[in-house]
Amino acid sequence: MLFGRTNKIIFTFLLFVSMFQLACNNKVSEYITFKNPLQGESFHAGKPVKIELDIPEKLQVQTIDYLVDGKSFAQKTDKNAVLMDTKELPLGYRLITAIVNSGEKRDTVTSNIILTTDKKPVKLTYALVNTFPHDTSSYTQGLSFVAGNLLESTGRKGFSKLAYVNLSTGKAIKSVPLKPDYFGEGSVQIDNKIIVLTWQNNLGLVYDASTFKEQSTFPYQSSNEGWGLTFDGENLLKSDGSNRIWKLNAQNYKEESYIEVYDNNGPVDRLNELEYIDGKIYANVYTTNKIVRINPLSGLVEAELDLSKLVPKNFFKDEYEIGNNVLNGIAYDTANKRLFVTGKKWPKLYEIKLIEK
Repeated sequence: MLFGRTNKIIFTFLLFVSMFQLACNNKVSEYITFKNPLQGESFHAGKPVKIELDIPEKLQVQTIDYLVDGKSFAQKTDKNAVLMDTKELPLGYRLITAIVNSGEKRDTVTSNIILTTDKKPVKLTYALVNTFPHDTSSYTQGLSFVAGNLLESTGRKGFSKLAYVNLSTGKAIKSVPLKPDYFGEGSVQIDNKIIVLTWQNNLGLVYDASTFKEQSTFPYQSSNEGWGLTFDGENLLKSDGSNRIWKLNAQNYKEESYIEVYDNNGPVDRLNELEYIDGKIYANVYTTNKIVRINPLSGLVEAELDLSKLVPKNFFKDEYEIGNNVLNGIAYDTANKRLFVTGKKWPKLYEIKLIEK
């Protein structure tokens, strides 16, 4: 009796499982999904990506609109696959959307892909043009060239400052300390305002360029921290220690978009001090002796420069100082086409001329 009852229970259970699976299969078949690409799949930019939907046979399609990052790139009246051109798309995560119109209803499905690159950066070299003194107490976080002088912002809580610096002497012409709880980061001057980032205070500071008085502050939005800052003539460009460079409205400092920076090895993280030169973004890569040149539209690292030979030799006393006082600081004299670089607490600032191999 017990054996027969057990068989009946097992049979009933299996019948239930079969009916449940059938119901699930029927339910799944009603959904529209992406057959290609797979969620999170990576592709090299510049090569077409096959976009294909898995659509139930019984569904009568009238139109399918395909979008990438909200912009239409194709429209079809059938279920056949389409090819998405990636030549003009930025690198990083891209959102693909398909809107399927079947007459009585519209279904929207989405998927993400990652656009990377297989292009190796061009290796730049340089010629040393000139050497200038640099204040060894300055933990350089922001550097730019303004009206014949350097504008420098420095870090470390209790030691952060903003200063105009005489290029020839390395001495401050005018300076102001940041509040003791601020860890100063990148800076840039736009007209009569100087914008200074703080590291983890989630605040940007706005100073009057003539008086060096703090006028206002603004909060970061989605960016993690404040690292580097530059100006492209229209927008502020801000790094946050990741591989993202954020575009900020220069009037209200709102984060409006970002690019993701990649080279042939993957995302380039720890982007630090920034400078905008002749339509390209130049960035220090923190804890390295490398500067990368970035396409501001795509995020592609087009070129890189190794400045290891400029690192001070036998100057810093221990491994802690060596590890922290790294290359950081890029300034460009637009009028005279002069490029300057230095590092945190370095004794020298260098004028260099870039050479394409």
